[in-house]
Amino acid sequence: MDKLRLSDEILLSIDKPARYIGNEINCVYKSKESIDIRFALCFPDIYEIGMSHLGLSILYDFLNKRQDTYCERVFSPWVDLEKELRERDIPLFSLESQDNVNDFDILGFTIQYEMSYTNILNILELSKIPLLSKDRDNTHPIVCAGGPCTYNPEPLSDFIDFFYIGEGEVRLNELIDLYKDFKKQGLDRKQFLQQVAKLDGIYVPSLYNVSYSEDGTIESFEPNHPNAKKSITKQVVLDLTNSSFPENPIVPFMQVVHDRVVLELFRGCIRGCRFCQAGFVYRPVREKAVEKLKQQAIELINTTGHEEISLISLSSSDYLPLSELSDSIIENISDEKHVNLSLPSLRIDATSLELMAKIQDVRKSSLTFAPEAGTQRLRDVINKGLTEEEILKGAKEAFESGWNRVKLYFMLGLPTETMQDVEGISALCEKITKKYFELPKEMRTQKLNIVASTSFFVPKPFTPFQWAAQDTFENFKEKQSSLRSIINRKYVKYNSHDADTSVMEGVMARGDRRVGTVILEAFKQGAKFDAWSEHFKREHWDKAFEIAGLTPEFYASRQRTKDEILPWDFIDIGVTKQFLYEEYENAIAEKTTPNCRVNCSDCGAMVFGGGICYEG
Repeated sequence: MDKLRLSDEILLSIDKPARYIGNEINCVYKSKESIDIRFALCFPDIYEIGMSHLGLSILYDFLNKRQDTYCERVFSPWVDLEKELRERDIPLFSLESQDNVNDFDILGFTIQYEMSYTNILNILELSKIPLLSKDRDNTHPIVCAGGPCTYNPEPLSDFIDFFYIGEGEVRLNELIDLYKDFKKQGLDRKQFLQQVAKLDGIYVPSLYNVSYSEDGTIESFEPNHPNAKKSITKQVVLDLTNSSFPENPIVPFMQVVHDRVVLELFRGCIRGCRFCQAGFVYRPVREKAVEKLKQQAIELINTTGHEEISLISLSSSDYLPLSELSDSIIENISDEKHVNLSLPSLRIDATSLELMAKIQDVRKSSLTFAPEAGTQRLRDVINKGLTEEEILKGAKEAFESGWNRVKLYFMLGLPTETMQDVEGISALCEKITKKYFELPKEMRTQKLNIVASTSFFVPKPFTPFQWAAQDTFENFKEKQSSLRSIINRKYVKYNSHDADTSVMEGVMARGDRRVGTVILEAFKQGAKFDAWSEHFKREHWDKAFEIAGLTPEFYASRQRTKDEILPWDFIDIGVTKQFLYEEYENAIAEKTTPNCRVNCSDCGAMVFGGGICYEG
């Protein structure tokens, strides 16, 4: 870059100025005269969260591999810098060139959680881009979005020009080529959006009409243009081994949330937990070859200098060659370069404990269990695939191996939950505590430290619970208070999530187009950084619902019927709606479904022609 956008005066007056200066190791710089397309890749939260997200790194690398495209990064400025930008009338800028976001061809949001929606509007406003898609002209960037939240794009449909449904590596090159042609021809944004709608995986909201019944449910959802498809099919990378992966990821100057090298073992999950959206929308499971991962581990440590390497996926223990990969990293990297290996998302069993025992400094950290529910009945309802016997056996083996710190994660408000299930959380913590005190006294050299954390269940699209009513705010608070009063505080520290934001997340997750009005009004009231408890203000949202003439109860705590048209029904993720409803019925009946490697349940994901569906 030629010059920093912010003066020394501003940089010295704000918290963590390294968020805004760019110039990190491995970041990409290109001559603006040598490229055709400028792409601003935006994560609608602060730098240290966005820079910890693997998807952002993959897309940044993927787009910058094109000689004709320059991809730069944009993040939400923290409140201190936002104040300076507004007072001094400085438009929001990218990190690499420090140019105005409004000067780019395309602004692409990666959306990971619903409570970032008002941040998207804040970024548009700070960039001096009209908030509503219909108000933009050819002088403004095309605004697009992808990521897990776009599996229900409707709440954001007024603000986003088009959505990319699925994994970006599949269709992005074709999309950029199409935009490049239109730019050369000097055509307008409306013509581009009509043409891009022809591409698989692309949803252009303006090319569809929605009507509503008297009871507020959707009556019809229909294309209004011949290029708009009746069904949008998610895009899936089948060959994960040879897919694009950053060889030189950016190394931040400041500490970020996940300050380490990341290796992606596989996408998808075999488990079928009924509350987990990622487990269904990323089907089928596709593994990366172990030899490729061994090679990438060495290369990434050499190009970044990080002191930790993390093996990630939705359930790392389900990667078949995990032991082989871990042994290779420990032998070839950890011992030689003093690099720690971390293995998140492990199921706590003897094999996992044996793996973790090999890792340097592992006993300095805590072990994590995610029972999700306090009773076996409720774990069967959610298809967790974990018995109380396995939990207690794993805890005992962990204590015997020298661990004394355990984190336990649960959800309150799961479908069919009773107060007996809530009390079961306390009872399970007590049973785990007893396992520690069953050890001989000479083995109990350190104080037992158990942390039990509860979040509130939020029904998500494309899960068996997409029809379920979410618990009300009052029920959430009652269950939270009850659990706090009975949990054993001597050995167990209890942390709990905020109920207000969980209810609002439920509204956003299953909202229709009309929720866009609520988001806009909440933003006008001052809502932003809603995922941060210290910034979330319920009164902003209460006022927004009042102005919009809607209620949160309609979207969050209302039971859906089997035949209701859901706002996301036009998206095809491979997993069929019929399968999801059968799984919902199994949940109510407390029947479990085996994981994909034990038995294929014919969910529909085989339609993509690869992955675990075709193993053997």
